Amino acid sequence: MENTTANHTYIKGWGIDADPENEPTYPMKKYTGDDHQRIHYQRPPLQQRTVEILHSNERPGVTAVFGTSTPPSGLSGAIRRYAFQYSEGSWGHWLPLILADRVNMVEGLVDDLKQGIIPNIWKERGWNAEWKYNRKGFVQKVVVAAAITTVAVMLLSGRKGRS
Repeated sequence: MENTTANHTYIKGWGIDADPENEPTYPMKKYTGDDHQRIHYQRPPLQQRTVEILHSNERPGVTAVFGTSTPPSGLSGAIRRYAFQYSEGSWGHWLPLILADRVNMVEGLVDDLKQGIIPNIWKERGWNAEWKYNRKGFVQKVVVAAAITTVAVMLLSGRKGRS
């Protein structure tokens, strides 16, 4: 923590807004005096950790507020834990997080099937809206996906026949 009582008067312009009589926004702002109380701000208590929280290795601790709705779990959680070993400025952080999102989607589908729920892929992927508002683009995606799938099947079935 920075010492807030240190003398910073050697910095040009330091404390320029400290004098309430010299308020540069005077005609536009209704002065209440609260602006000059911010240096006496008391930090509220931090949110308690009830689940595993992944945070940047560039920070000493977690942020004051964080989400706890879906703690890391399964293979996607292991990938996320791996990603948080790296700096936020590196590929080693972001690429595994993207992969973990994709793996988490598959884990969700498997969980649905385990519970006897058949996922409605058409709705979950937003294909109704895609068909309604971007029909040409949707048809292009389907054609490209079908072509790639056909080529992949042909290549894989050709290899089996040769061996």
